[in-house]
Amino acid sequence: MGIWALGFVSLFMDVSSEIVHGLLPVFLVTVLGASVTAVGVLEGLAEGTALILKVFSGSLSDILGRRKPLVLLGYGMGALSKPFFAIAESVAVVYAARIFDRIGKGIRGAPRDALVADLAPAEVRGRAFGLRQSLDTVGAFLGPALAIVLMRWSHDDFRTVFWIAAIPGLIAVSVLYFGVREPDTAPATAQGRKLAWDDLKKFQRSFWFVVAAGALFQLARFSEAFLILRASDIGLALEWAPLVLIVMNIVYSLAAYPVGYLSDRIGRAWFLGAGLAVLCAADMLLALDDSLPGIFTGIALWGLHMGLTQGILAALVADTCDARLRGTAFGLFNLFSAIALVLASTLAGILWDQVGPMATFLAGAILAMVSLVAFSVGGYMSSR
Repeated sequence: MGIWALGFVSLFMDVSSEIVHGLLPVFLVTVLGASVTAVGVLEGLAEGTALILKVFSGSLSDILGRRKPLVLLGYGMGALSKPFFAIAESVAVVYAARIFDRIGKGIRGAPRDALVADLAPAEVRGRAFGLRQSLDTVGAFLGPALAIVLMRWSHDDFRTVFWIAAIPGLIAVSVLYFGVREPDTAPATAQGRKLAWDDLKKFQRSFWFVVAAGALFQLARFSEAFLILRASDIGLALEWAPLVLIVMNIVYSLAAYPVGYLSDRIGRAWFLGAGLAVLCAADMLLALDDSLPGIFTGIALWGLHMGLTQGILAALVADTCDARLRGTAFGLFNLFSAIALVLASTLAGILWDQVGPMATFLAGAILAMVSLVAFSVGGYMSSR
């Protein structure tokens, strides 16, 4: 039941966040007058901040021997951030609200993933992560769908929609508080002492390969804000901008659980290779096709790539680390991914402004192909 409850917490918080996220790039560019480079920098800093903080919150959860308080704090911050988007009159306020929201995500992320691993037996770990990811992604397409309805109802009043986005965030915090209980017999942690440098030496070589894989994926996959801007660039109406995230996340949600289930039976690594190949195809379509059907096909492939890889990477972190250091392991994984994400989103924004959308997505395709070649040359595809 704990896995299901965590899944519904993620679902409600994603409804809240994606109502805002699905409209925010257009709000920044059309209402507040921000440049696309500014959007790229914001997305890189915000998501990078979240990922970097996971290393500290993960280690802290190991030291404390408890995960839920940090998870609750992080989701609480996410819920509290939403009203600030509604009152923002400048790009600076949006930056502050977005980063505050992502700080909350950073605090909750690694302890939550470690809690999933604590609750799930090893033989069903892939499907446990897949289930949580799938429910999370249901929220990620319900949120943009609700944003479309609310934009039509409010006659494109961004601020009213942002106020309403706070409600599912509060529901998420309530479900977490009342519905999730840490296991009575959690794996031994580092409770009662500080983590030492020698603890890092206990991570297997295979764990560090997973860390490298996560960073490569982030380099090849910049913020989804660029998908929204690409669709808008070729004529998608303002009120329909959230449809981009709906399409992406429907595919993501449908793929995540079956992929997790199959990975428990046939292994995980091949799904990573398939995900990179699909990402490369998505980027090529987004770069070269100027029709809405072509762009939305690329967006759907982007979602398939997410379903093929995100739950798998989380399960691989749990598979390759000491249970005593799970929080730290997820934090380290996300630290290196954060650095890659900041670089990728910033570069994507600069390429868009200086060269054009085609350059942004062609660069993503090249990085995805390089990553796939690195996987193959490294022999990981045939060894796991």
